Amino acid sequence: MQQNGSSGSNGGSNGCNGGGGGRERDHRQALSFSPLPGATTQVRRFLQERRTLPLPRVMVVFSAAGDAMSSSDSAAEEDLRKPLRSSLNTAEQEFPEVISLNVGGTYFTTRLSTLRRYEDTMLAAMFSGRHYIPRDAEGRYFIDRDGTYFADILNFLREGELPHRDRVRAVHREAQYYSLGPLLDSLEDTQPLTGEKVRQAFLDLMPYYRDNLERIMEIAKLRAIQKKARFAKLKICVYKEEMPITPYERPLFNSLRFERSDSEAKLFEHHCEVDVSFGPWEAVADVYDLLHCIVSDLAERGITAEQQCIGVCDKHLINHYYCKRPIYEFKITWW
Repeated sequence: MQQNGSSGSNGGSNGCNGGGGGRERDHRQALSFSPLPGATTQVRRFLQERRTLPLPRVMVVFSAAGDAMSSSDSAAEEDLRKPLRSSLNTAEQEFPEVISLNVGGTYFTTRLSTLRRYEDTMLAAMFSGRHYIPRDAEGRYFIDRDGTYFADILNFLREGELPHRDRVRAVHREAQYYSLGPLLDSLEDTQPLTGEKVRQAFLDLMPYYRDNLERIMEIAKLRAIQKKARFAKLKICVYKEEMPITPYERPLFNSLRFERSDSEAKLFEHHCEVDVSFGPWEAVADVYDLLHCIVSDLAERGITAEQQCIGVCDKHLINHYYCKRPIYEFKITWW
């Protein structure tokens, strides 16, 4: 009986506990899924957010020293180290106030402020401390560039001095390499660069000018190789006006030129029997100006050329009209 009573009491207690457990679960569910009636708005939002946030997965890693470290902490620490390492590797280099330079084997000495005189230049970027600059055996900072005209670069950086006229073209090329904008602007307003602008404006009116230069060099080289000769000769036609002329119509040339229709003008179209033809063009510059340009541009390519007029084209066109375009003989010397 006692056992039954005890068991019954235990069962009753279990039943009470079971009932209490059910109420406790219901109470936890109420806390988990719905805020308390008297809770504030902040509490309700907090409970809702905790209910939706997923639990993080953490993997514990034991280091050799026996310390426990999570993978997320390890990754975070590594991310913190990366900026530190990069900042240590890219620390700005410090320069002395007096800089010794080795520019292609030529030595210079200048102030650091001189090299940094103008921003957005190659020299200012090189000596800003953000880039590595190699040194020679004597500790001079080395620039792998011909130093022949670097003195002119330094003189401009020091006092704004411009080079002599015969050095302008070469210094202009160096200023382009060092991206020295103020020097480029100053040089382009002086001779001979100003004259070169005018000359190029004239040559831009000439159709196929540069292609014709290349053709002259190719033909001259081929003929010299075939004949195994030092010289090569070419016939080149240079004419300014499109309409052919004859001695009989020269006094009325201007009026006849504009009175002809397009169909009549086609009767006078032809190609002279020469190697290369230049023209026509509409500009004040005449035939001799173009001949000077051809010889000068060939000389820039290392080719020595001489020219002389050897006559005119005598091709008959129509009626009493003949082509009178001048023919020039170019003599190319190869050695």
